[in-house]
Amino acid sequence: MKNKLTSIGIKKAPGGVHRDGDGLQLEKAGDGGKWVYRYSHLGKRREMGLGSWPTVGLADARRMRDEWKGELAAGRDPITVRKAQRAVEVAARDRSDPTFAAALELVFDARKASLRGDGTRGKWMSQLTHHVLPSIGHIRIKDLTRHDIVEALKPIWHKMPPTAEKAYVRLHLVLKEAQLMGYDCNPLEAVAASRILGDVRYKPTPFEATPWQKIPDLYAKLGNLVTENCLRWMILTCVRAHGCVGARFDEIDGDVWTVPAERIKAAEGKAEPFRVPLSSEALRVLERLRMTDSPFLFSQDGRKPIAHNSPATRLTNLKEAGRPHGFRASFRTWVQDTEACSWEVSEMVLGHAVGNKVERAYARSDLLDRRRIVMEAWARHVTGEAATTSNVVSITKGAAG
Repeated sequence: MKNKLTSIGIKKAPGGVHRDGDGLQLEKAGDGGKWVYRYSHLGKRREMGLGSWPTVGLADARRMRDEWKGELAAGRDPITVRKAQRAVEVAARDRSDPTFAAALELVFDARKASLRGDGTRGKWMSQLTHHVLPSIGHIRIKDLTRHDIVEALKPIWHKMPPTAEKAYVRLHLVLKEAQLMGYDCNPLEAVAASRILGDVRYKPTPFEATPWQKIPDLYAKLGNLVTENCLRWMILTCVRAHGCVGARFDEIDGDVWTVPAERIKAAEGKAEPFRVPLSSEALRVLERLRMTDSPFLFSQDGRKPIAHNSPATRLTNLKEAGRPHGFRASFRTWVQDTEACSWEVSEMVLGHAVGNKVERAYARSDLLDRRRIVMEAWARHVTGEAATTSNVVSITKGAAG
């Protein structure tokens, strides 16, 4: 078929559809238009855009039509072929020039093995997912500027400082790690953004802790609900909520409860099982709990442990301002005020690492016997039994000798 269009003729042609032959046509409107290749594949009429006129000239439009005619002659649908080609091109571009969202996934996948629960327990990505990705997730990291980052963090920088700090630290980390992976990006853009956003006046608020002097009153208020027994266990053992709510009977041998590594707060691969000496009062609580058929000390249905936030909710219902995690501060303050034991023993009770890495390599004792004495004294205080400071100090020092 003879070509019907010429470059000069197109310029003079009015608006409308102008056919060139072999399925190529120009849909003109005013001073512009678009090229369309019309064809039939497996009995279905198809229209394939070839670009806009005059950006794509007549000669180029004909060349593209002829290329796609070749695909059609080979039995392939030109539109399907082009989609597949573009998908390959996009994937190649994303591998060499990822968006911030894609870079975040790459960095997270590389780091999650070192995070507890593959990063789910601490919700490592949550601050970025909620406060950063909606603004800059689509931007290529090589194009990401300090001003883009400022716009992402500005809404939370002064209103939610703890959240903003976590988001900034992880955003900066993503850019640093991506750069080390060989991608073209500049981590200093994040640093510059923090300078533009400015300093924040923020004083961290610690967990509300029940004063140690009031712990006996709170302990006496606790009834026999599952959550209240769990609160008793937290007070008596000074173990974090995550360790307590999942406690199992098979973790207890005699008067020692061994909290497994997966419920100990630490980086992945760094946690170790933690032995907790149980006081006489803790053992009495344990005996009452053994009346259940559940493998868990604290379970509502016998099949799974109570929810992590259940003890805190119960404290709120009891109109107690202190939080479960604050019981550890109550114990630590009791130690300070009464000189109940040495610093290293109290730190061991709380499961904190004592000394530097070299010191810990040589001092391998977990001070279980010394901790047992202190926990017994703490339990006597918790239950309101008489225990003078001098008795506690003399007993602890005697154990140390």
